[in-house]
Order: sequence, then structure tokens, then C-alpha cells
Amino acid sequence: MAFTLDFEAGTLALNGVGREELPEEVRLFFRYDDRTQSWRARGCDYAPVVLALQRLHFPVQDRARAFTPLEELSLVTELIPRPHQSEALNAWRSNLYRGVCALPTGSGKTILAVMAVACLKRPTLFLVPTIDLLGQWCGVLEHFFGRRIGMLGGGEHDIRELTVSTYDSAVLNMEFIGNRFALLVADECHHLPGPETRLAAAMAIAPYRLGLSATPELPEERAVVLEDLIGPIVCQIFIDELEGKVLSPYVTHRIAVDLDPDEAEHYREQRKIYTDFLRTNQINFKFRSEWGRFLGLCARSPEGRKVFRAFLEQRRIARGGEAKIRQVWELVVRHAPERIIIFTADNATAYDLGRRFCWPVITHRTRPGERRDFLEKFREGTYTVLVTSKVLNEGVDVPAVAVGIVLSGSGSVREHVQRLGRILRPAPGKAQAILYELVSAGTGEEQTSARRREHRAYQGHGGDDVPC
Repeated sequence: MAFTLDFEAGTLALNGVGREELPEEVRLFFRYDDRTQSWRARGCDYAPVVLALQRLHFPVQDRARAFTPLEELSLVTELIPRPHQSEALNAWRSNLYRGVCALPTGSGKTILAVMAVACLKRPTLFLVPTIDLLGQWCGVLEHFFGRRIGMLGGGEHDIRELTVSTYDSAVLNMEFIGNRFALLVADECHHLPGPETRLAAAMAIAPYRLGLSATPELPEERAVVLEDLIGPIVCQIFIDELEGKVLSPYVTHRIAVDLDPDEAEHYREQRKIYTDFLRTNQINFKFRSEWGRFLGLCARSPEGRKVFRAFLEQRRIARGGEAKIRQVWELVVRHAPERIIIFTADNATAYDLGRRFCWPVITHRTRPGERRDFLEKFREGTYTVLVTSKVLNEGVDVPAVAVGIVLSGSGSVREHVQRLGRILRPAPGKAQAILYELVSAGTGEEQTSARRREHRAYQGHGGDDVPC
């Protein structure tokens, strides 16, 4: 019987090889499937499996691969790479066309991907986290390669040699198309190690892989997954290294805002209920599992539910107190008519700002058509202020934005660096970008702010408390 390597529903199936016939060097990738009497491996192990079989001169017919080189693929628009892009491409090539390139927002990660495709000339699948990025990537690829680009997601199901897909759509379709691409490009690849999202890369056989992210730092378990599926970080360039060259010069200001007296008193009352409960139950949020325990304890009794309401209330006051709202208005007036993005931690605060000041608001609830309309009017200057919760932390390309105001946010370093990145794209006449961070004085926000500023992008760029 002939030995064959096939692609079956996102896995590799080695057929015709008995239990004792597979060499140990190859067996480590496989498990024997009694149902089909074949050896089975992950799709993403295609490259090492094929290389091992070739080294051993093992007689197998490769029927898994459904892609061939695109010899005719060429750039129709001149591309002159910047030094940091050439550095990243060379580092990726030196690692056998696998690995993560960590470049700041606005430094041309999409152009790096175009360079990689032009270099390899192979069918490529691009993974992006949002519908907005789906359209942006298709536009850039069509511009440089002069061909129609496939789209998967947002109601589209058009598979071509160069195809852009959302992560979610890729997970749903990879068992059918996972053998059609030689190169896998994962934009914002810090999303890839998610429990479901990782399947998009695990079921693809693409031997060449490029991960792109401005913030690749991950918890250890997820970092291991990312390296397994894409490769190690082969190049990392930081915001401050490109400031004033590729990115706009910038400064950051942290503004401490005192709560109004009535809110301060209410905050202390609610905060005490919450912190007393933590001490009584010895809950320490330094351990990730403690949040689940806290929620469980809160759900078990009326007292616990009162504690959880107190937790939400003290957080609401710290994140969006009246003094903060007044400070936002003062900053907007100060910087009129520049383009300004205001970031909040939650939808409720974002919509409250929108209602008060008649500003457009974009959250995950915003319909796609309305979102496109808001962004287009913001780009052209019809709207000069845009309020968002978290959906514009990544994926919006508006070079003219010069001012960012962080009204509230999580303690995530990644989120804070992403928000800074929204205002750093260069534009004609843009002398300097400014990021304001508003912090409610005397609240838990002070510790949250300290945690999220632990990144070199904030060193030497202001950051000390300034008067309101």
C-alpha cells in the first residue's frame, strides 16, 4: 500500500503506515487514530513533518499541500522600505521565514507583510482581529499587488491566492482551507493564543509564518503557544526608537483630578464595603484565580451581592466622576480644532460623554455602517472629537489625530501602549502628539495608572502629575 500524507479537517493524516512502521523521529508529531487506522498530527506541524520524512527518505506521497508558488506575483506600486522594516524582514528571513516582528503602531507593519509576500511569492492568508482591519488590509494589498484580494468575514466568503480573514472566520473555515496557503500572516498576533483563536493557526499547514504586533508581551502560557504556532520574537523595535523619524514626537501628561466632595464621600463608603470584604475573606488579586473566588463569594448571599454593587459603584466614580468630565471638556476646548480621541474603560461612560457633548461614540455595539461613517467624517475633519471604549485601541488608521485623552482604562500595559499608538502616526503639519491620562486622586486608579505606565514608551516623555 502507498503511504500518503493528507490534509483532513485541519489535521494531517499519514495513511497506510502501520503502528510499528513509523520512525521515532517522525512519531513524536503524531498519534495513532484507531478509528481511521492512520497516524494523525496537527496541521501546523506540516513543515517539520515533511522535513523529517525527507531526511529519512521515507517513501510518502504528499497530498496535503494544495498550494504552488505564485511566480507571476509582483508589486505594481513602488515600495521603498524604511530601515526598520528591512531590519525586521531580514531577521524574519534569517529565522527561516517564521517568527514575530514587534513594531510600534504606525510604523508600517502592513508594509512589512507586503514585503514578506513579495519576497516569498506564495499564496498567503492574512489574519486580522476586526472587520475594520479586514477592509484596511484588502485596500493596502490591492494597492501594492494590483489584484483582487479574497475576503473572509463580515459577510464575505471569497477565497483567493491572497486572502484576508478575521480570526473568527478563519477558525470556522480553516478545516476546509487550511492547506491552500503557504504563508500565514497574523496581524495583532497577541490575539492568536486565545483558547479558540489559536485553532486558526493550529489547523493551517502554512510552513511560513509571520506574526505582527506592537505589544507582543503575553503571560507565559500564551507566549509559549504563540512561539509554537508562529515562532519566536525575531525583531522588536520600540516606540521611542522611531520617535521623530517614523513616528510623531510625543509627550504624555498624567493629570490628577480631585473628586467632588459628595462623590469623594460616596466613594469612601463604597470602597470600605468592598475592601473590608476582601480582607475578611483574604482575597489577594495578585493571583489571577482570586477574581473567580471573589465573584463566587459575592454570588452566594445578599451581603455578597451588596459588596459587588459597592465594587461597581466605587469603580464607576473613580473612572468617570464629574470632575473628570469637566477636565475632559477643558482639554477639548484647549486643543480645538485638533482631532481628539477620548478613551474610556466602559461603554456607559462613553455614551454618557456622547450625550452630554453631542460627540460621536464608537463601541462594540456600533453598527458597521455607522462606524464607517463616523470614522470617515473624523478623518476628513467634519468631526474633531471621537469617543470610544476599547474597540479603537487597535485597528483605526487616522494619521491626523494629535491628542488622546484617557478618561479611564484597565491596568493593562498593552492597552495603554495601544492607546498611545493611536496618536503617533505622522501627518503633514503635525508637530507633536499629546496623550493625557486622567486619574482620580485618592482612589484605586492611582495604582492602576502606575501599573499601566510600566513601559519604556512612557519613560522620559513627561508623565508626572500636572495641575488641572
